[in-house]
Amino acid sequence: MNEVVIALGWFGIYGPMALGAIGSIIGCAIAGQAAIGAMLETEGGYGRYVGVSAMPSSQIIYGIVIMFTLNRDVTVDAAGGLFAVGILAGVALMYSGIKQGQCCASAINATKEKPEIFGLSLAPAAIVEGFAVFAFIFALVISAGIPGVGG
Repeated sequence: MNEVVIALGWFGIYGPMALGAIGSIIGCAIAGQAAIGAMLETEGGYGRYVGVSAMPSSQIIYGIVIMFTLNRDVTVDAAGGLFAVGILAGVALMYSGIKQGQCCASAINATKEKPEIFGLSLAPAAIVEGFAVFAFIFALVISAGIPGVGG
């Protein structure tokens, strides 16, 4: 039984990075597809389309930092906390990456028709990013209470 508990602790350590990566991959793919479509329909502004399509990549960065913060000896006492913090933060990062990609795709589609709303159209994506930052900060703060010394 202890082996299962220890394994869950390891999942918790690496979960935020892996789940954050999945969210970033899907989010960037969604926004990137919109950017490619916009490039076919417009005569310029390609750089901003590509830039916006990269916005969901931040979730993997947050996941990597959380992973390093959680990295410690995995003991039975620490495993539950590592699993809970790591997996829940990872799921939040994954979901925010996907949803941010959808917001970015909408911003790209709106901007190709009405370029003057570019900055304003990014507000929903920025709000979603804010929620990812909340999950990130929560994971960093709460990880201090998990037994063990950082790796």
